[in-house]
This record gives sequence, C-alpha cells and structure tokens, in this order.
Amino acid sequence: MINVTRSFMPPIEEYEEYIKEIWSSRYLTNEGPLLQRLQNDLKEYLGLDYINMVTNGTIALQLALRALDIEEGEIITTPFTFVATTTSIIWEKFKPIFVDIDKDTLCIDVNKIEEAITKKTKAIMAVHVFGYPCDVDKVQEIANKYGLKVIYDGAHAFGSKYKGKSLLSYGDISTCSFHATKLYHTIEGGACISNNKEVYKKIESLKNFGSTEGKYENIGINAKMSEFNAAMGLSNLKYINNIIEERKKISQLYDKLLKGKVKRPKFLEEVEYNYIYYPIILKDEVGTIEIIRKLNANDINPRRYFYPSLNKLNYIENKIDCPISEDISKRILCLPLYNGLTKEDIFKISEIIIERVRENRNV
Repeated sequence: MINVTRSFMPPIEEYEEYIKEIWSSRYLTNEGPLLQRLQNDLKEYLGLDYINMVTNGTIALQLALRALDIEEGEIITTPFTFVATTTSIIWEKFKPIFVDIDKDTLCIDVNKIEEAITKKTKAIMAVHVFGYPCDVDKVQEIANKYGLKVIYDGAHAFGSKYKGKSLLSYGDISTCSFHATKLYHTIEGGACISNNKEVYKKIESLKNFGSTEGKYENIGINAKMSEFNAAMGLSNLKYINNIIEERKKISQLYDKLLKGKVKRPKFLEEVEYNYIYYPIILKDEVGTIEIIRKLNANDINPRRYFYPSLNKLNYIENKIDCPISEDISKRILCLPLYNGLTKEDIFKISEIIIERVRENRNV
C-alpha cells in the first residue's frame, strides 16, 4: 500500500540509546533533560530565540491565543487548512472570520484582509499552507496598522525559510506540529515559537497547569511533552537535512513527469522550501474523484488536503463565502510523498494521472 505519507523512522538502536537514558534518569516528563536538549538543538537548527515544546500542534494554537492575552472577539483566518486551525479558535471562545485564499499560493489573500477587519478583530491567524509562506511582510504591515496580533499556524512550516530565516520566526507567535505524519516528528508533539521572552515564559506557565516557580498565577493546562517524545525528536533531528533532500528529489521527479498535465501551487520568491507535501490541482471535482478511485484501485492512497473548505463546516455560525477556497478544495489532491518512495512508485502514480488527463475525463 502506498499512502500519502509514511513516518520517518530513525535506526532503532539510536532511539534505544535515548530510552536507556530515560531508564537511567527515571525522568519521564516534566521538562526532563532530553526535552531540554531537544529544545536547545531545535533553537540552534532553526535559528530561533525561544521555543516551547508541547504535546501537539492543536494545543500550541490554543496556548498561542491564551499567551497573547487577547480578549474575546474575532480572529481573521483562512478556510483552506486543517480543521484544527478553526476549532482552536472556536475552542478558545473566539469567532473565526474567514478570508478567501490566493489562487496561486493557496495561503490567505492579504489583499482581502483589511475589508474583514472590524472593531471586534483581535488577531490574524494565518497558515503557511503546505509549507508555502504567507505574505508575512504584508500581514505584519496590516497588523501594525490596526494594532492586531499575528499568529501563524506553521504546522507544515518546519524547514521552510523565507528571506533566509525560518518561516517559524515570523509573527507574534508561530506554532508547529510534530505529529508522526509530518516532515519532522516526535511521534506526537508541537511547539510555540516567539521572539519575546515574556511570551515564552507565559507559555511555559500555561502548559504546566499555570504554575510559575510553584505559584499558580495563570489558568493553565497540562501540555508538557514527555521524554519519550523528545527522544524521538532527538533521533530524527540529525536526519532532517537528508529527509528534506530526498523529498526534494521525489518532488522534482513528479515535476518532470507531470509538467503541463496538472496545475501546481506557486510560492513567493526568496523561499527555501521543505517539500513536505506534493499538491496538484485538477480541472474539477468529478475528475479529482475519478483519479482518486483509479489510484485506490492500484493500492495508492492520495489525500484530499484540504477538503471541505472550512467556511462550509456545519457548526460555523457566520456563513462567509470564500469562492476560491471552496473551488480549489474540491479539486486539490496531495500525492504520496515520503522518504523511501521509489522511482517505480512515482512513475506508476504519475502514469495513472496522465492517463486520466489524456482520456479527458473531466480532469
């Protein structure tokens, strides 16, 4: 079976060495030595000032909203993302205000943000979709103009750079997911990244039941990462450059085989991409579903990232039309992309897609 992704697994012997350290120290969680080491290594690798490791990428978004002391109100966001972006906003008692996406980058359309701002707007939560950068310069310009906070959902952004800096270094807070399906993973996990020491300290307190030096001064939650997750993170980090390079080669082969056959998203200039996904955009939903069925019949499982457009969720109270997101969400498909995917697999996947395009069956 060829799935859309497959978790990278380091040599088991290397992971076991870290596990032995856990057995020796008997430190299982609560900001243990492996977690401290991982945080320092990630700061160095990514060129960051502060990073708070947490249990997953969703709680990272919730902690970000809490740490910035945002009052109740509206959060401008994108409908073209994984559902956790929207539900984190709702879970924290804010109202998501959807702004349509750019048809080329698939990120939030910065030219439509200002018209969505009201007196109730408190922040912009944008998403670096598929690791493609939002127009962070324009987003920050708008935020400064209206006095808004900026949170970036960077679940896909690990390893991507913009203007020579980690994509995670932009905004008041950026979050990341280290779920097992991601480019870099800790089995389960996530992070909040900020350039502000006070924000870092606030999140450290919030993720530990609101405790600060033994005093409970905030309403917190338990979002601490365990030593076992940190061990996987340490094991995987030493391979990350090789992981990105192999995925780049796979993507380039897809590019060569599918050039002129399907549409691909575009990203801004001055970007170093991480090759976390390989999305293609097809002619219409009928053709997209047809290709999925054909691939499935050959034991290949692509993924409809992201479908549906989140402004269409039945529990969204404020119905805002986002025609570009609604259209592309019906026609987009992420093809298998992971370390170990063979050239034969890539040729097979591409041939099936090309065959459907040639047959002109609404693709």
